[in-house]
Amino acid sequence: MRVGILTSGGDCQALNATMRGLAKTLYANVKDLEIIGFKNGYKGLMYEDYIKMKPSDFSGIIAQGGTILGSSRCPFKMMRVVEDGFDKVKAMKRTYKKLNLDALAVLGGNGSLKTANLLAQEGLNVIGLPKTIDNDTYGTDYTFGFSSAIEVATRYLDEIHTTAASHGRVFIVEVMGHKVGHITLAAGLATGCEIILLPEIPYDLKNIEKKIKQRKAQGKNFTVIACSEGALTKEEATLSKKKYKALVAAREGRSVVEYIAKDLAKDMPELEIRTSVIGHSQRGGAPDAYDRTISTRFGIEGARLIMNRSFGQLVVLKQGEVGSIPLEDTAGKLKYVDPTGKPVQNAKLMGVCFGD
Repeated sequence: MRVGILTSGGDCQALNATMRGLAKTLYANVKDLEIIGFKNGYKGLMYEDYIKMKPSDFSGIIAQGGTILGSSRCPFKMMRVVEDGFDKVKAMKRTYKKLNLDALAVLGGNGSLKTANLLAQEGLNVIGLPKTIDNDTYGTDYTFGFSSAIEVATRYLDEIHTTAASHGRVFIVEVMGHKVGHITLAAGLATGCEIILLPEIPYDLKNIEKKIKQRKAQGKNFTVIACSEGALTKEEATLSKKKYKALVAAREGRSVVEYIAKDLAKDMPELEIRTSVIGHSQRGGAPDAYDRTISTRFGIEGARLIMNRSFGQLVVLKQGEVGSIPLEDTAGKLKYVDPTGKPVQNAKLMGVCFGD
């Protein structure tokens, strides 16, 4: 049996742990096995850039962040686009067949899984494993990397709290999450932030100001706002997709927290306001214990799918149990924070402000 593995899209802390679980299970149960590791995601599959892996390659990597194979971003919308005569889909199919692969395991997030589904529809034997710190892959309760990202964001917000309290400042902290706010919600609640701004819940600045004034009236001279990078105002939420993209582009890479700080300063000049961006550290470092455990379980299930020749499937976690769903059921869909769901509604019962 020859099995290909690639890691695609943004990296996260438990990619290596997942590959280890997959490989060790295959090595333990398949007598004649060869694993091909494609370098830098789908690019390795396109350009025949790969290595023949050994069991030793998967030793000692359960606690190692990043990916030993490297990764890259290949937008799904470009996969069917032929550039300079190069057909990406044909190239990937050619490499797969040239190497006589029996299966391909794709560790990736939403865009990567859309491409995995495309390849499955093209007749390749593909399985997917749900990787993204954002926990926004549709059809699974959990994606590996999420817990570790929350830990990073939580430590950062904890540290911001102490300096904010010492100086009586308002801190607006950007947490990763362009389209969904799962990390911001989890880390914000874990650190006691009383203002949490999410892409799914457009905010009104006046409501944020009201909460800050309420805290001051209670003798709390500081406020830490956990803000998703994709947070938007109620007015911005009414814009067309094209106009909103133009608005974001006009910011030239500047964080949304800068604009919120500027608007707050206009209305409440008495405040001492600071901004901070956690950034890509949320993708880095060693995976936490939960991610190491769940990733191993995901890898084992991925190996089981391959050994059973159950292709075109995505490994998922549902109600504590690891199983699988068809790739086509998740491709092109996102799992958003539900504004009417219990996590948000319970937080509101406790007095947390979401700006709405």
